[in-house]
Amino acid sequence: MAAAALLLTAGCSSDDGGSPGGGKSGTSSNADPGSSPTRKAAETPPAQGSVKVVRTVAEGLDTPWGLAPLPDGDLLVSSRDDATITRVDGETGKKTELGEVPGVSPAGEGGLMGLALSPDYASDHMVYAYFTSASDNRIVRMLYDEQRPSGDQLGAPDTIFKGIPKGYIHNGGRIAFGPDKMLYAGTGESGDTGLSQKKDSTGGKILRLTPEGEPAPGNPFPDSAVYSYGHRNVQGLAWDSQQRLFAAEFGQDTWDELNAIKPGGNYGWPEVEGKSDDSAYHNPLAQWGTDDASPSGIAYAEGSVWMAGLKGQRLWRVPLNGTEASADPQAFLEGEYGRLRTVVPAGGDKLWLTTSNTDGRGSPKDGDDRILEVQVS
Repeated sequence: MAAAALLLTAGCSSDDGGSPGGGKSGTSSNADPGSSPTRKAAETPPAQGSVKVVRTVAEGLDTPWGLAPLPDGDLLVSSRDDATITRVDGETGKKTELGEVPGVSPAGEGGLMGLALSPDYASDHMVYAYFTSASDNRIVRMLYDEQRPSGDQLGAPDTIFKGIPKGYIHNGGRIAFGPDKMLYAGTGESGDTGLSQKKDSTGGKILRLTPEGEPAPGNPFPDSAVYSYGHRNVQGLAWDSQQRLFAAEFGQDTWDELNAIKPGGNYGWPEVEGKSDDSAYHNPLAQWGTDDASPSGIAYAEGSVWMAGLKGQRLWRVPLNGTEASADPQAFLEGEYGRLRTVVPAGGDKLWLTTSNTDGRGSPKDGDDRILEVQVS
């Protein structure tokens, strides 16, 4: 059964949905569940799921954006506006600032955004980051040296990929290493809608790179980092247990999307928004009115994609049957914690979930922003 489109509630889903303004013994890691070399046969999950907030892991975070679980259960979190990376103890919530990332130029929806650990983190201790500079969006990697004093534990950033178009809006920002150990990046069209359909532009794309920042072997277009195109603004990337890639995308006035990504696929923007009858474009497997979602991060767990909603202020569950939705999406935590930015697997039926109420578009409450541990089914 394909997911039925939810009722349209009109409203501009401008990147963030409005006008700019786990313990250590767990199994969390930087890899998505699909990164195991042994593929399990996927079972169709039940139509109805559940979400339980187990605990608040940490409070008092400023504009948290990227989240990268460390092998011991601690978490690295980026501050979009402060351009800092902080380590959060997965048991106590204690925060330790690693340092400020030089070269970040925060403005509007830009700043220090996605984080990812190297596939060989155990040996190389490299942390990857996507950020907005004075001239572009770029991806860097830095050595994380835990033996150095707090506040000075990050090595100088090595730029591995640059020239991604920047704007006051639509900067993308999510990065993740896939099951193939290649680096994937979701970019935005920076407000210039025409870039999305231009294969020679990195704006409005999903990129696939080697860890060194070169176009990955097997990419669909020769000597190009572009993996898929026709996107408006991608901030969610996740793989299922069969190593299939899914991405969340902000719509404009009508439909936000969850897409199953195919190499070389054209996802329609700006020619179409949401589902269409034009076979030249891939249709989303689920879509939402823009007031109900404004999706940023996504994660895969328990047979479903879990999608964090900013303007929608809820966590969406999309149960999967292959690359189709097996039932209508379900909403959880609606309005309980405000805007939700990032969700990542925490092992088994657990997720890490961050709020985003200090980003200039939310209404911060005492304790914002925070990281939650949630149990899902």
